[in-house]
This record gives sequence, C-alpha cells and structure tokens, in this order.
Amino acid sequence: MTDPAAAGVVVGVDLGGTKIAAATVTASGGLGPLRSVPTPGQDGPDAVLDAVAGLVRAVVDAAGAPLRGVGVGTAGVVDVSRGVIVSATDTLPGWPGTDVAAEVRRRLVDVVAGPGPLAVFVENDVDAHAAGEAWLGAAAGADSALLVAVGTGVGGAVVLDGRPVRGAHHLAGEMGHVPVPGAEGLPCTCGRPGHLEAIGAGPAIHRRYLALGGDPAVRDTREVVALARAGEELAGSVVRAAATAVGRATAGVVTVLDPEVVVVGGGVANAGEVWWSAFESALRAEVVDVLADLSVRPAALGAAAAVLGAARGVHQLCSAPGGKPAPTTPGRTVE
Repeated sequence: MTDPAAAGVVVGVDLGGTKIAAATVTASGGLGPLRSVPTPGQDGPDAVLDAVAGLVRAVVDAAGAPLRGVGVGTAGVVDVSRGVIVSATDTLPGWPGTDVAAEVRRRLVDVVAGPGPLAVFVENDVDAHAAGEAWLGAAAGADSALLVAVGTGVGGAVVLDGRPVRGAHHLAGEMGHVPVPGAEGLPCTCGRPGHLEAIGAGPAIHRRYLALGGDPAVRDTREVVALARAGEELAGSVVRAAATAVGRATAGVVTVLDPEVVVVGGGVANAGEVWWSAFESALRAEVVDVLADLSVRPAALGAAAAVLGAARGVHQLCSAPGGKPAPTTPGRTVE
C-alpha cells in the first residue's frame, strides 16, 4: 500500500493578529502537532509572510515528507479565487493588496512534492474556523450553519453544504460591522461608529469598563471578565451589555438566513456563564417563535478549527477538476 505522505503533506495555517499556528492535516482530518510563532504584524507583510513560510517549513521538516499544499486562514477580507487580501484593519499594517497565495508559493518552492506549482488556498480566518467546525466540529453533519466568533474582533461566517459562502464582495457573514443598539457613538475598528465590534469585541469590553469609571489597574478584558464572575457590578454590566449586543445581532442574521445550527466560539465567547447566558437570552428573546428550538452550540475544536478548515480548502482544491472547487449550487458564490 502506498504511503500517503509520499505524495506530500498538506499544512493548515491560522494567521492571526498575535500568533500564527500550523499543523499537518490529512484528507480525513488527522491533525499533526500544532506549532506556533508570534505574528510580526507591525513589521509589515514581508515579515508576516516570512514567518508563515518559516513555520510551514518547520512543520514539514518534522513530518519528514515533502509539501503538497498549504491552506491559510488569515485576518482580513480575502478574494479566495486569487488568494489576495481585499481589505484589513490596522492589526496587520499594509496587509490589504497582499497576494498571499503567490508569496507563500514563492517562499516554499524548494519543498514542493513533485512537479508543478504548490497548491495554496487562502481564505478569511473566520471562514476557515467555520469550515473546520462544519467538517469535524460542532456543525458537523449540518446542512447549514452560522459561526459567530467573538475575540479581539467579532466575526461571522455562513456555511452551506459544508462550505463557507463568500459573497459578491467577499464579505458574506461579516457581522462585526452590523449597526446595533447600544453601540451608538462608539468607534469601530473600521472607522465608523455604532457597529457591533465597537461594543461586543474583547478590547471594546475593556475600553468600555474603563470609560465608565472602572478600576484603571484592570489591564485587559480577561481581568474585566474575572471581576464580572466575582460579582463586581460594573464589570458584570459591561460584559452582559457586550454579550447582549452580540446576541441581538446574531438574532437578526439568524432570522434572515435560518441556519440549522449556530456555533459560537472565540476567546470572549469562552468567558463562561456570565457572557453566555446574556448572549443566548438576548438571541432567543429576539427571534420569532418558529426559531424557538434553534440549536446554539459552543465551538468544539478550539485553536485547531481554523488550521483544519484552511487545510480542508487545500484538500478540496487538490481533488477538484482543474484544481478549482466548484460552487455547490449554481449561483452561489461558494469556494
């Protein structure tokens, strides 16, 4: 029997604002050891891409096999058909316009298995997270799902038939910039006021706590959440307000899309009952009666989700006719 590694390994990469994680992933979802390095975001796109390539090389060396493909889930809006960043926040300065696919391919040309160019698949990190959860996690087996990711930002992804929907402008599922009650006048990372991310994201919780007179010695959102768990009134009200805003926004998206399941992940969403109860109460209070039994689940794959999802995109790319996945249904912009 032929050793699958002889044809080369696929590496999934989760490229975030603070760290880059990567591992080998088999076609059946077998995950190799996760490795990570800090993201040198402030040093510019070349430094970030060098870090990605260096990490992939380390993973390939440890696997003892040549490289067949790389899947990258990255912060920013991505044109998946080209592997190019359409837009991004200042978390990664200079990232818009970066041809991630071409640059990763160029940096890894010497470790490719066999003839032909390296297969590279690039998508938004929340889409990659959703693809992983739809493949092997909390949304496995569902025909449709909405993933809500709440961490340093608020992201969303819509999955149909196991694949993220991209949208005409590569923004499908992007919830962070939905206007919501309670965020009026609060600045969003996009430069406009009143959006969900301005009240629901992790850094927004910390800023809001301090702005309302919270203890200036509290250093970050984790400490605000810890105070909320301990019963501090101000911390609790700020965390609940953030969770309520995310819940109400999710209710609006759910009402439009009617997904089979909602999966919620991210560092803030993992804050525990003080956040989760406010989120789910707000969501269920807003939806119509027919959605009363909507399944709302915590994400199941943790830090591995985006690595698995990005790698899944490469496996699909390599197995599709002509090397390009087709839409699952005519007219849907699904990659």
